Amino acid sequence: MTKPWVFLLAVLVLASALATMAEGKASGGPETVAVHNGPVTLHALIWRPQGRGPFPAILLNHGSGRTPEELERLGPYEQQACILGPMFARHGYVFMFLFRRGVGLSADQGKNAVDLMNIESAAHGQEARNTLQLELLEKRDMSDALSGLAFLKALSKVDAHDVAVIGHSFGGSLTLLMAEREPSLRAVVVFSGAGYSWDRSPELRARLLAAVEHIGMPVFFIHAANDYSVASGKALDAKLEQLGKPHLLKIYPPIGQTPDDGHAFPFLGVKIWEPDVFAFLDMYMRW
Repeated sequence: MTKPWVFLLAVLVLASALATMAEGKASGGPETVAVHNGPVTLHALIWRPQGRGPFPAILLNHGSGRTPEELERLGPYEQQACILGPMFARHGYVFMFLFRRGVGLSADQGKNAVDLMNIESAAHGQEARNTLQLELLEKRDMSDALSGLAFLKALSKVDAHDVAVIGHSFGGSLTLLMAEREPSLRAVVVFSGAGYSWDRSPELRARLLAAVEHIGMPVFFIHAANDYSVASGKALDAKLEQLGKPHLLKIYPPIGQTPDDGHAFPFLGVKIWEPDVFAFLDMYMRW
């Protein structure tokens, strides 16, 4: 039997998604665009603020994808885009939700990262999964994300010198590695970064700790207290503190009832984090 709180949470998320979709339509979005990365054609949804611009811009790096069971239980990634996109446009930012290979609007461009990692884990174990995860982060998914970033910067009405990247989960790790490569980024926000993998992959821990040594822009780490783990945010934030680099860490109260709910904080807790994230972005992108 479905627990009452599960039903209520689903209703609230659906209501939020419908409201933001209506807001997006009212402001003329979203626009679906094709992003070419060699032989691969990815798709993205873009929301734009009203006005002439140029505007600051945000690239969103989503998680590793969803298995068929997760799609059935949690719904498609397009719902995440429709929760976030209109809100960022309302705050004056062009917002791009890029669907990397195997996910959402780019589902026909190969397997998503989580399916590839699950196949590798079933065949060769956790260490092999960890190795593949880093390979995807450094190569295939990095290539997709960099193509999306280049596309975003080239858009009319986007200030190419005023772009930030936001990442969630696997996409949070990807965002930190992008920030290492792209020193022109103005700011980085990481939701639930490596929340699932931090305690399972020494290789990922070492790689991300090494990456932040080369990141110069401000980084904001965000978790809900009931995420799978908050150790990644604490450790990476502490590393930036040790290095004397600009950083912020916030661990918000638990949301929902499970680690899955805590990990989904950027979509379930929008009204909670919205003031803090836009205060952070406005501080570093509005001058």
